[in-house]
Amino acid sequence: MDNLTHTLIGLALSRAGLNRWSRYALPVLLLSANAPDADIVMLAGGPLTYFEYHRNLTHALAAAPVMALACLLAVRIFARGRPFPWLRGMVVALVGVFSHILLDWTNIYGIRMLLPWSGAWLRLDITGVIDPWIWTLLILGALWPLLSRLVSSEIGAPAQAGRGMAITVLVLVGGYEGARSLLHQRAEAVLDSRIYQMKPPQRVAALATFANPFVWRGLVETEDFYMLHQVNLLGQFDPTAGRVLYKAATVPAMEAAKRTRPFQVLLGFAQYPYWRTGPAEAPSGATLVELRDLRFGAPPGSGFVAWAVVGADLRVLESGFRFGLSRRRGRPPGL
Repeated sequence: MDNLTHTLIGLALSRAGLNRWSRYALPVLLLSANAPDADIVMLAGGPLTYFEYHRNLTHALAAAPVMALACLLAVRIFARGRPFPWLRGMVVALVGVFSHILLDWTNIYGIRMLLPWSGAWLRLDITGVIDPWIWTLLILGALWPLLSRLVSSEIGAPAQAGRGMAITVLVLVGGYEGARSLLHQRAEAVLDSRIYQMKPPQRVAALATFANPFVWRGLVETEDFYMLHQVNLLGQFDPTAGRVLYKAATVPAMEAAKRTRPFQVLLGFAQYPYWRTGPAEAPSGATLVELRDLRFGAPPGSGFVAWAVVGADLRVLESGFRFGLSRRRGRPPGL
């Protein structure tokens, strides 16, 4: 999830009672709920390095105690010699780190939470990276003490600290995630129960849209092609109405491109890899090879894309990685 969501979850956890249990709960939770995203430092190595290591070891269960301890030490620096509850603080920090891992597990990007024992990408696909309904609940919970004071000043009633509202918001967020999980299962069942151009699906995915929990982006893979659908659980589903993307035949230029770092990194991440090949603008006889993960967009739209220009002699002349719509930034035009 995005860092606003993680931060507001940390705030809600503190107000829900952890701030009564540990003196430094609020700063510890605000740090630990965001700590796994410390992998942003990998941007110093460029976009491809960041992409390779994002949601990697810092999001693993095995690294959670290290991340929690780092947050605790950071808060301890500013404690100014006052008594510091190490054990309780460590428990609070672990709660914050695990809240981050749990939230990131719910969306379509996925995390490698079982490192170093397994590099598998695990994901639930039930929310997007940003969910406006979760934002709404958490922002309401964050502002509740202020709203309570404004109301109480008008009517003379005592203001509320926000603990009850924080608990309510956390319960509602959990219930919302549970409801989305049921809707996700239903969307996948709809996709998996149809035949597509006389072909049975080998696997299907239902991916969250931005705001409507009843509408999902459907992705169907068959032996010969992918099919992209919009699945509206409140309407009828037409299996013939989707966009068909035929799988490219394997050519030697693709094998050459696989040996480059951008392709190796993206192949380690992509769950629905889609290849395209075509003539490159230059030099003469060269082939432009492109690979993307269809979960994040179909051509010519945005997405994670690795590309390479392979010469007629099967030498890779140029390669790169990009995210976005532009065909002029980060790759040569040609497809």
